[in-house]
Amino acid sequence: MDKRRILLIQGHPDPSATRLGHLLASAYADGARQAGHDLRQIDVAQLDFPLLRTQHDWEHGSVPPSLQPAQQDIVWAQHLVLMFPLWMGDMPALLKAFIEQVARPGLAGAAQADGALPPKALKGRSARIVVTMGMPALVYRWYFRAHSVKSLERNILGILGVAPVNETLIGGVAQFDASTVDRWRERLHRLGAEAA
Repeated sequence: MDKRRILLIQGHPDPSATRLGHLLASAYADGARQAGHDLRQIDVAQLDFPLLRTQHDWEHGSVPPSLQPAQQDIVWAQHLVLMFPLWMGDMPALLKAFIEQVARPGLAGAAQADGALPPKALKGRSARIVVTMGMPALVYRWYFRAHSVKSLERNILGILGVAPVNETLIGGVAQFDASTVDRWRERLHRLGAEAA
C-alpha cells in the first residue's frame, strides 16, 4: 500500500476528549500512523480565529495568522478527513467558520482577478467525511438526503477539485453502548490504515 499524507480535521466544537468524535478521530489517527502514513491533525475546537464577516475581507483579506498553518496543511495533504457531529442538520458553526477562513481565494495558488478561487485548487486530493448524529443514519441519508454532507461535497470540496469524497455516517449515537463504540473505533482504525 502506498503511504499517503493525511490531514485529519476534527470539527467537533467541544474539545473534551471523551466525545465520541474525538474517540473516533483518535482511532483513525492510530490506524493511519500504524500503517506508516504521514498524518497531521487539526482540532478546530482548540483554535482561536475571527469570523469572516464581509465580502471584501473574503476577497482581499488574508487568512488569520492562527489558521495559516492549517491552510498549509490542507495544501500539503493528499487525503483529507473531516469529522464532525451533525448539529441542527448541518456541520457546527465553528467548523463552517474555519472552512470559510481557510478556503478563501489564494488557497493553493494565486486568486483570480475577480477574487474567485483558482479552479480546482485542490485537484488530485481525496476525502472522507465522517459525521456522527443522533438520528438513524438511514433516516438522514434517505429522508433528509444527507443534504448538509452533499452540500459540503458539492459546494466546497467539489469546487476545490477534491475527488473522490467518501462518507461515513454514524447514526443513533445516543444509544451506543461500549461494544458499539468499540466496533466503530475498530472501523475507523481500519479506515485510517487504508487511508480511506
